[in-house]
Amino acid sequence: AKTMIIGFPKEIKDNENRVAIVPAGVKELVAHGHQILVEARAGAGSGIDDEQFRQAGAKILARKEQVFEKAQLIVKVKEPLPREYPLLRAGQILFTFLHLAPDRELTEALLERKIIAIGYETIQKEDGSLPVLTPMSEIAGKLAVQIGAHYLQKDVGGRGILLGGVPGVPRGEVTILGGGAAGLSAARIALGMGAVVRILDIKPERLSYLEDILGRGVITLFSNRHNIAESVRRSDLLIGTVLLPGRRAPRLVSEELVSRMRRGSVIVDVSIDQGGCIATSRPTTHSDPVFLKHGVIHYCVSNIPGIVARTSTFALTNLSLPYILAIADQGLAQAAARDRALAAGVNIYKGRLTCPQVAQALALPCHPLQPLLNEQ
Repeated sequence: AKTMIIGFPKEIKDNENRVAIVPAGVKELVAHGHQILVEARAGAGSGIDDEQFRQAGAKILARKEQVFEKAQLIVKVKEPLPREYPLLRAGQILFTFLHLAPDRELTEALLERKIIAIGYETIQKEDGSLPVLTPMSEIAGKLAVQIGAHYLQKDVGGRGILLGGVPGVPRGEVTILGGGAAGLSAARIALGMGAVVRILDIKPERLSYLEDILGRGVITLFSNRHNIAESVRRSDLLIGTVLLPGRRAPRLVSEELVSRMRRGSVIVDVSIDQGGCIATSRPTTHSDPVFLKHGVIHYCVSNIPGIVARTSTFALTNLSLPYILAIADQGLAQAAARDRALAAGVNIYKGRLTCPQVAQALALPCHPLQPLLNEQ
């Protein structure tokens, strides 16, 4: 078995407290003969201290540069930021959430560095499921309702609506666009709070499934222009969770429609990391999370799960570890040849774009991955 040097840097995105490995994962990788480098304080935001990583067999490095310099495989949570670009070197493998479709600058920077970039969010199984993205979608969906309920409070500028209402008073109305992992989780929490919940999706079989799972308390609607317009206008809280794997999110709600919402209502656009599904959305950060447009509060943070870092870190690493092990044990070429889900995760290979959805979104040429792997 080959030994691979795997580096886990500390995240630098605004309030990104997650880390890409936990001590149990380090232990596993070390048992497989790999060398693990963790940047000092990388786990602090998730309640994991350096000593726990050290006891699991990792070497702690004081500086981010040292981690990037020595590691063959860099595993992160979020995409590299501009000050990390120069640290990437040709042939190095980067494994993280990339979300390249709405981000030409990042895509071009990674192509230029001639690295191999694998995105958690495009690892896709034959049945269409996204194993590494799904738990993060579930967390973001649950948080979307909790956050939306908070911003409906008058003290933070909202309409002054309690989602669950009380007997004798109308309940708050929540509209969820997209019935995938995030949409289902959002609906569960909103129903639990006692809100009136509408969930829209384009797949009839998904709507049946949602009604089976959530019961008749949820209103399921086929996603078309008419139903979107009607639902959005009535909403106190609008949650956008639409995802087309790898692609830019479709704009389902026009600015004109947002302007017809009531003042003090709230939009939470979970799909913002893929460009957002509401025309008035633009990315925000945890330190400056909301803006007002047409009197509507917009919350469009692109790393929502970062605020529940402990839960998110453990959820993410449970699902990413088998892929990290496969790449480290077999080498990428063999691991990708054996596992089509992992192959689908490869977005960039040594200066060439290999993800068709990203290539389409950015109008760049796409190269099939297999012949590139064979060049090894």
